[in-house]
Amino acid sequence: MLQSIEKEQLLLSSIKDKFGDKVRELYVNPKRIKILVNRENIVDVATFVRDLGFDQVISVGGTDFPKEDSFVVDYHLIGVEHEDLKKTIFDLSTKFPKNEPKTPTLMEVWPSAEYHEQETFEMLGIIFEGHPRMERLLLPEDWNDIPPLRKEFKLPSRLVEHGSS
Repeated sequence: MLQSIEKEQLLLSSIKDKFGDKVRELYVNPKRIKILVNRENIVDVATFVRDLGFDQVISVGGTDFPKEDSFVVDYHLIGVEHEDLKKTIFDLSTKFPKNEPKTPTLMEVWPSAEYHEQETFEMLGIIFEGHPRMERLLLPEDWNDIPPLRKEFKLPSRLVEHGSS
């Protein structure tokens, strides 16, 4: 059996062999791999990663980088059906300008991405093109402010009543 980092290096090598400079390695550690892919290539890379054995999305997160005027979306993946991948987290990441907050949905690759993408849409305003339900999931129906996880969002003032209790 290969040592953990060797397994991750082999997985990364197969991705790089297939996609070349369309994929950028961010890090490889025991039980952790993170790559960055342009949104134009994310569906093809995601399909390849799925076929390597990473068959479940365990979370999708978005991050607002105001100094770079960009968003990053991270898909955290595991291989439930593959004993040697169950404890390895694969982070498939894409970065794009904040003034174009959209990226293709990965629901056709991983149906388990559905609610994670929907939450990321609601909290950051990132549109997952092709997603069948880009609609409110968690926020109140009367929410009329910008998405709350954007850095420019400001909490409304809270009125504090003073008096005896």
